[in-house]
Amino acid sequence: MDFLARALLMIFAVALLACTLPAQQALKPAPSQTAAKPDSGAIVDGVYRNPTFGFTYKAPFGWVDRTREMREDPSEDSSADSNSAKKSILLLATFERPPEATGDTVNSAVVVAAEEVASYPGLRSAEQYFGPLTELTKAKGLAVVNEPYEFRVGDRQLVRSDFSKAVGNLTMHQSTLVMIDRGYVVSFTFIAGSEDEADQLVEGLSFARKETPAPRK
Repeated sequence: MDFLARALLMIFAVALLACTLPAQQALKPAPSQTAAKPDSGAIVDGVYRNPTFGFTYKAPFGWVDRTREMREDPSEDSSADSNSAKKSILLLATFERPPEATGDTVNSAVVVAAEEVASYPGLRSAEQYFGPLTELTKAKGLAVVNEPYEFRVGDRQLVRSDFSKAVGNLTMHQSTLVMIDRGYVVSFTFIAGSEDEADQLVEGLSFARKETPAPRK
């Protein structure tokens, strides 16, 4: 049981790295050219809402939010070292059970993060982001189940790729969706114990419908 608990904690660490640090493996940071800092969002009545990127996420009932604990200290001065790589902004980290708790199943999780596009010269599309991301996930022992493909959530077009990893008698499934918006690469990573469960977790994501201006009379 102790081994399994450590393995599941490692799985989440891989998932978090996959969605927050991938491009740093293959792309060098650009000079300081920052986009406006996005709103961190908040959970209200069990639903996370992010006004900057216009999405909401409804986690399954009873899940544990660990966003604040895992987020970097907001008191840090991000301008202290302008030559260092831009760090990701963790928007949401929620788990089926506390990460430190033992269990005999995959500890399902949802992690949402944002990185400045300007940090990575040459990055022009969400699909390109999967190059270094896939390289990193493979290095951590995950296998590609589905290469990047277009995936629509409501009226929003994203790019999705799916991965899996065997852990003892269990198989961890990871689906990552990526979009570029407002100068940021926004990644949504879903961890589950089966493909069906991963798809169900993805269904909790939605985007605000864009209003169509009324025609002038």
